[in-house]
Amino acid sequence: MALLGIVFLLPFIWMLSASLKPEADVFKYPIEWIPQTWRAAFNYHSVWFGKANFTLYYWNSIKVTALTTLLSVAVSSMAAYGFTKIRFPGRNALFVVVLATYMIPAEATLVPLFIIFRSTGLYDTHLGLILLGGFSVLGTFLLRQFFASLSNEYIESAQIDGAGHIRIFLSILFPLVRPAIATYAILRFIWTWNDFQTPLVFLNSKTLYTLQLGMNAFADRNGAFYSLIMAASVSAIVPLLVVFILGQKQVIEGISLGGVKG
Repeated sequence: MALLGIVFLLPFIWMLSASLKPEADVFKYPIEWIPQTWRAAFNYHSVWFGKANFTLYYWNSIKVTALTTLLSVAVSSMAAYGFTKIRFPGRNALFVVVLATYMIPAEATLVPLFIIFRSTGLYDTHLGLILLGGFSVLGTFLLRQFFASLSNEYIESAQIDGAGHIRIFLSILFPLVRPAIATYAILRFIWTWNDFQTPLVFLNSKTLYTLQLGMNAFADRNGAFYSLIMAASVSAIVPLLVVFILGQKQVIEGISLGGVKG
């Protein structure tokens, strides 16, 4: 497994190595994993302070991804609670309808969404992107499985003490499924950060570009300079690594929670 892990890491190691080299050494054979000539300062300075507004793209992605993740976690966790712990007529049928929408390809809804967003003034805004990513059928389904594993005795005891659904959700059940919520939040963050299609369709102003669109524009401008492209790519994955490292413990607990029954 360690050897297999090294094989998977090789492309990332090469990307990091290439971002530190002069352009002439990027494709030198045999590969120089540790550069003999370092040009890291020039490469990263060209990315962050060059003609492409990389800092703005970075900030746009952080803002959109963070707000989308918060909204998606809030909506999906509340929906999961409602589908498992609140009894109402047609609950199971409604959940089946929600799941059925997941079978519709995203490409099939692009045109209707585009028309709706343009008519409501949400086109070419970050708010539109946040609302699009804030409602997740998959997130609702995943979190519902964890809420369903919790005993109803927690709710019954809290109701005897006079607690309502909001208090029960926030103070009792939400902390119990925190590892699962953290796992979904990390997945949602990664999906949103790497999303290229949605910003491409729903954004037009360059000042609103997320990092994925900015990377595409940067590659068009610097396509012949692979050292600069690799420096931009390394910069783009740093937030993903930070988020995963910070939430790694919660991810492991979430997987364990999903695998333990009884």
